[in-house]
Parts: sequence; C-alpha cells; structure tokens
Amino acid sequence: MPSSHATPEPRPGDDRSTDLIRWAAFSCFLVPVVLLWYGSSLAGAAGTTLGLAAVTAVCRVLLRRSERCTARLLDEEDAPQAHPRGRHQRTGPGSHRGGRHSGGNSPVG
Repeated sequence: MPSSHATPEPRPGDDRSTDLIRWAAFSCFLVPVVLLWYGSSLAGAAGTTLGLAAVTAVCRVLLRRSERCTARLLDEEDAPQAHPRGRHQRTGPGSHRGGRHSGGNSPVG
C-alpha cells in the first residue's frame, strides 16, 4: 500500500554528481598514498594532495552551479507563459472585438 506522503523525486544529475565528487575525494586520498608507497617525498605527496583538493573543490563548485542553472532553466520552461501583449492590447489594425464601428453597411442615424 502506498504511503500517505509523497517523496520528492531526485534530480536527474544528483546521483551522478555525488558519485563524481566521492570518487574525486577518494583520489585525493589515494594518489598521495600511492606516491608515498613508490618512494616520492612527503612534501611532493602533500603538494599533490593540496593540488588535487583544490581542483576537486573548484570542480564541485562549478558542477553545483551548472546543476542550479539547469534546474532554473527547466523551471522556466515548465512555468506558464503570460500572453506577451497583455490582456487588453490590440494585436493589429482591424482587430476590434465589439463596440461601435463606423463605415460598412450599417446605417448611421
């Protein structure tokens, strides 16, 4: 039997971006360990760690920004569009919808 409250659907890119950030964080840990294992200096491994962490942080910020912009564009597409001319504006000459009209076949009295 379905539950009484609705669960929000995850955004399409949410799982992929989270996985990407997790793998990047894992590599920030793994790469310096491998460098130390193969005999690199501690300073070199620390510098590599800082560089990878900085690149990961910038990529994360850009990825989140891209997701927000995409979500905003999708929201704008789903929003109902207002009539571009408004409710009471004429669309062109001769497009009267009632009232008094001059000329034509009607007698003027």
